[in-house]
Amino acid sequence: MKNRVFRGDSIITFSISFFSSFGQKITIPIETQNISLVLQTDGKGKQLKIIHCGNKLKDISDYEVCRDVFNLQSEGALSNNNAFVVAGIDNNFVEPAIAAVHVDGNNSLDLRYENHVISKTSEGANLIKIVLKDPVYDFYVDLFFKAWENEDVIEQWSVIRHTEKGSVTLNKYASANLYFFNKKYYLTTYNSSWAKEMQPVQMQLKQGVHTIQSRLGTRENLLSSPNFMLSFDNVASENHGTVMVGQIAWNGNFCMEFEIDVYKNLHLVAGINPYQSSYKLEPGVNFETPRFIYTISFEGIGKASRNIQNWMRNHNLIDGKGDRLTLLNNWEATYFDFDQNKLVSLFDGAKELGVDMFLLDDGWFGNKYPRNDDKAGLGDWEVNRKKLPNGIPYLIKEANKRGLKFGIWIEPEMVNPKSVLYEKHIDWVLRQENRPEIYFRNQLVLDLTNPDVQDFVYNVVDQLFIENPELAFIKWDCNAPIFNGHSKYLEKNNIPQSHLYIEYTRGLEKVLKRIRKKYPKVPMMLCSGGGGRTDFSLFRFFTEFWLSDNTDPLERVFIQWNYSYYYPAITMCNHVTNWGNKPLKYRIDVASMGKLGFDIRVNELSDDDLALCKKSVDNYNQFKHIIWQGDLFRLINPYKDDFASLMFVNPTKTEGVMFTYLTNWRYVADTSVRPVKLQGLDPDKKYRITEINLYSNQHSPIDSGKIYSGDFLLKIGINPVINLSRPSVVLKIQAL
Repeated sequence: MKNRVFRGDSIITFSISFFSSFGQKITIPIETQNISLVLQTDGKGKQLKIIHCGNKLKDISDYEVCRDVFNLQSEGALSNNNAFVVAGIDNNFVEPAIAAVHVDGNNSLDLRYENHVISKTSEGANLIKIVLKDPVYDFYVDLFFKAWENEDVIEQWSVIRHTEKGSVTLNKYASANLYFFNKKYYLTTYNSSWAKEMQPVQMQLKQGVHTIQSRLGTRENLLSSPNFMLSFDNVASENHGTVMVGQIAWNGNFCMEFEIDVYKNLHLVAGINPYQSSYKLEPGVNFETPRFIYTISFEGIGKASRNIQNWMRNHNLIDGKGDRLTLLNNWEATYFDFDQNKLVSLFDGAKELGVDMFLLDDGWFGNKYPRNDDKAGLGDWEVNRKKLPNGIPYLIKEANKRGLKFGIWIEPEMVNPKSVLYEKHIDWVLRQENRPEIYFRNQLVLDLTNPDVQDFVYNVVDQLFIENPELAFIKWDCNAPIFNGHSKYLEKNNIPQSHLYIEYTRGLEKVLKRIRKKYPKVPMMLCSGGGGRTDFSLFRFFTEFWLSDNTDPLERVFIQWNYSYYYPAITMCNHVTNWGNKPLKYRIDVASMGKLGFDIRVNELSDDDLALCKKSVDNYNQFKHIIWQGDLFRLINPYKDDFASLMFVNPTKTEGVMFTYLTNWRYVADTSVRPVKLQGLDPDKKYRITEINLYSNQHSPIDSGKIYSGDFLLKIGINPVINLSRPSVVLKIQAL
């Protein structure tokens, strides 16, 4: 039975065919193509329980009895599988999803099922809204589930509201609460620091709580990642096992708690970190939490990562099906030491390489306090007249003469104490007046809870485009976390300082929404010191991100490998630089597995090296659509073997690109002995394989005249012949 309601241009379809009611029990399956999360009321009490999370069942009526086959009767643990576990009632001892203090001072909650609505969004997802209410207080939690059927991805979040007579204090406010009934759980998380991003750690979860969190306020992924991987029953491999891949998509302090309870089941709570962030919620105001986003694969990690990558390209990433610009960046070529003539001289090198754009990095601004290092000028977004007497318009004109677009670096959320902005608007800076200022990279964070500061940050971008309409790219950096966080704006407006971390993130989103409303198509890179911001929420505004300041190609093999579990290659900015001691070909090949860029002095290249760069850029332009929009298959894991191998295949299985890299330079490394089995091809097609990205005098052992069946390549494979003299190999695969 269905009813249609028209809202603007979209048609919302409400349905009652997705749930069933037997007696006083209501069962609500939330399903994708292969996954089901099933909620059920417990009858008269209307407590909403999670009774299944895993494989989708063929017969929807079978969900009715899921709960009956588990004996969850342990004393004090009857609430463990509640759909949204509360704090403050006697029969709950697991980590709560929500904790609140009512107007009258009572700090208990009891949430019961009220009703639910299922609709189809204009994007094609199933949206389930479940209303829970406290039977004593006018306090509500709306649980939302957005199920993307084809991608097998679910988004969860909550909206907290009340109509009590006064403000309610929220001490915890999770986005999602899940419960799993498997026997064993293996969690992979990622530790980080500058230039050491995405270092994986795997552990078997035991009884108790394991927490992943950030408390940095900004650049929140500096030390830990919001990404996780969870294997059920056994450690999942690339192509086997049940695994959940997910993230809390919040550009601020986050917290995910994985708790093994008395039943040896897993209780998972994810959301904003409540650290120093109790929130006064006024009546009639909705508190919407960020999205908790995940997929579950029953065919190994590879399938899970392809699910997330497809979801991002199709539904979450701005211009996810579009193009990207290759570029030459001046940062590692000049750092702060440049002037107008030096920059223009680099344009010829960019043209010779064949890239699309020149990117001007840090150091182009500041006059009273010129930006000649990272100690001054940040916040004074006026062109440095000594370095650039003719301004940015002249540089854009000179770049355009050479057929190049022009992009620019900014860091608008930050300020150096040695700046005009700091002198004029110290009240715009997050700092505590009675304590010493603590700097990170010699800078402080501006107060984005303040609407005036939001206007300032927006105007930094807007003014650049007003003065330079042909500006083609923005690199947005964010290098400092929040130290001694205190907002003068919140203080003056009698808003609790505990709102700071939340309102900062909301303030940034307001700025980015304004920018995207006026400039919807301009590509923007999310930098943040390399990997400091990588949550899905920001990809509604940014087309790509800078993975790490570590551009050593060997390290990048591992860094890019780990990021690839969560992000499609079209988002991943990889530059050829002089870091490390690996050959130029190796550096180019590694950087080609995403959005290619260069950070080199082209005029210092030998003729052979320049020819290789030009040929590689041309090759990249021919296969980049496969990298950006194709399916990724990891073939050889560098954490387990002496080399890494992976391939991208287009949706029709007619084209592919295979990358293989030596990662162990010992003479005894086991590399070229045996073939590598390929994945993602059509067994009934015939394929030709050609090695590319070779020096002009380099001979390939790969016979491009041979024809292979897809069946052979999938079951036997091909040997890329990787060794000390051939440390990187790129193979182009074409169906006949």
